[in-house]
Amino acid sequence: MDFRQLETFIQVANLKSFSRAAEKLYITQPTVSNHIQSLEKELGSILINRSGKSITLTEAGSLLYKYAINIINSCEMAKFDLAAYKGRIQGHLCIYSSSIPSKYILPKIIYEFSTKYPEVTFSLVDMDSADVVQSILDGDTDFGIVGAKYEENKLNNIELVEDSLLVITPNNPRFSKPNYSHLALDEVIKERILLREEGSGTRNLVEATLKKHNIDLESLNVTAYVEDTEVIKQLVSLGAGISFLSSKAVFDDIKLGKYKAYYVEGIEFSRKFYFVYHNKRQLSPLNETFRDFVISYIKDNSI
Repeated sequence: MDFRQLETFIQVANLKSFSRAAEKLYITQPTVSNHIQSLEKELGSILINRSGKSITLTEAGSLLYKYAINIINSCEMAKFDLAAYKGRIQGHLCIYSSSIPSKYILPKIIYEFSTKYPEVTFSLVDMDSADVVQSILDGDTDFGIVGAKYEENKLNNIELVEDSLLVITPNNPRFSKPNYSHLALDEVIKERILLREEGSGTRNLVEATLKKHNIDLESLNVTAYVEDTEVIKQLVSLGAGISFLSSKAVFDDIKLGKYKAYYVEGIEFSRKFYFVYHNKRQLSPLNETFRDFVISYIKDNSI
């Protein structure tokens, strides 16, 4: 069996697509097909069901997949351990993250990891929590950091840090109470409200928490759905409405008086951020090293 053929087989199995496997491996789709056909011919077994729109593994394919993962990871581990033996940990990490962890949690972690492993490079992809989870399930990435826990049996969720949402309001005479005091729920729901987009962990938390208090989003005066947290901040500071944002995202701005921040009486908008990875796929040695570093860092540091 050819090493490149096994890599191709794994990507087709993970991504359930010949074309997407070709894109990820930077080869042509006919080359992907040739690799799979060569493997099937050598092993005398059909590995992939090609009928219908979806691609699935046959029983023989599922059996080979477990061995292929071990073969590829053993090779990667050998290279990784030899590099570590020489004092050089190298490679590239692609980290998918929702916006709040991306801006307020990951920079410290990446800095510390880079200090320890200076030859590792990074790509940081910012997307909402739902898309991060879907990318992991689709095989586009091995792990990510999200602002909501998704109950999916293929995923492991490791708690990183707790967070709470605050109501932010314009800094004007209409909101005269001191920062971090409480607003009545009735005061909040009558205001023009700016919300994050659907799929955002922040939006999901607001919706779920209000629903527990028999309030649906449809009953609120929502004037805009905005993807970018910074845009929401600017709109609130200009007086366009109020919003719900992470305490981590507003801390510095509150000190500068850009807007004001409040709790809601009788309601706690609390959540946790999670490091999420696919429990059916073996992480590469570098990704596993980063995962373990993140878990250790969170235990030893306050973020």
